[in-house]
Amino acid sequence: MYKEFTNHYGFGSIPCRIYRPNDKGKVESGIKYVKGNFFSGRTFKDGDVLNKQLRNWQENTANKRIHGTIRKIPREVFETEEKAMLKLLPQDEFNLLKIGTRKVYHDCHIYIDYNYYSVPFEYVGQEVEIEISKELVKIYHRGKEIALHERQKGKGDFCTTKSHYPMYKRYSETEYQERYQIKMAQIGEYAEQMFFLVVQKRPKDWTRPICGILSLLKSYPKEVVDLACKQGIAFGVDQYQVIKNICINRSYVLPVEFNHKENYEYIKE
Repeated sequence: MYKEFTNHYGFGSIPCRIYRPNDKGKVESGIKYVKGNFFSGRTFKDGDVLNKQLRNWQENTANKRIHGTIRKIPREVFETEEKAMLKLLPQDEFNLLKIGTRKVYHDCHIYIDYNYYSVPFEYVGQEVEIEISKELVKIYHRGKEIALHERQKGKGDFCTTKSHYPMYKRYSETEYQERYQIKMAQIGEYAEQMFFLVVQKRPKDWTRPICGILSLLKSYPKEVVDLACKQGIAFGVDQYQVIKNICINRSYVLPVEFNHKENYEYIKE
């Protein structure tokens, strides 16, 4: 990443060798000079005062002295030699990347900043590396790029590449909904109407309440679940727990005329 940084701003770097403290002695001697000359014996009321005094010292002391190594005045060297060699800064700032690791969930997605990004299914349960820029999310496994997504700006969004799913799961959203619509229609007319109500009200997470309603068939006959959906539709509710409570307290036997706001808590509980 540092190499990309130097390329972006068009400058070269001279890396220091490890365990060779003399390689960076010039840099540290400059820090020593500032600490010993400017900071020594001074205290500052706040950051603004510090910045003001530091700039004054830089312009009137540090830049006007005879430099200990080159034996020249830094300000004059800058104006006569260095200034003409400076390049204009690029229009775009350097895109600093965020990196990290994530574990791939059973649904072939990883979680990043409140959103979900798909990964090929063969990596489920494994740890992958991530690289996040302002616009993109790159996902790697052992240094190999395995997924690339546009970075999502909202929260709770799924960014899914269908080819990341195993073959038996690669069907369209419409086909997926049709499967559950058929299952709800097999319960009864009102259950199918409940399906459409839930999809309309909760387009992004409709599967959870629908699967919950279907699970009620383990404990109740189709007729009971269908009537519970009828009562739920009368109240305009789309929560699985409400439909379950209707089954438990047998309020599905109540007439639809029972549908008044003051009675909703009874149905809900």
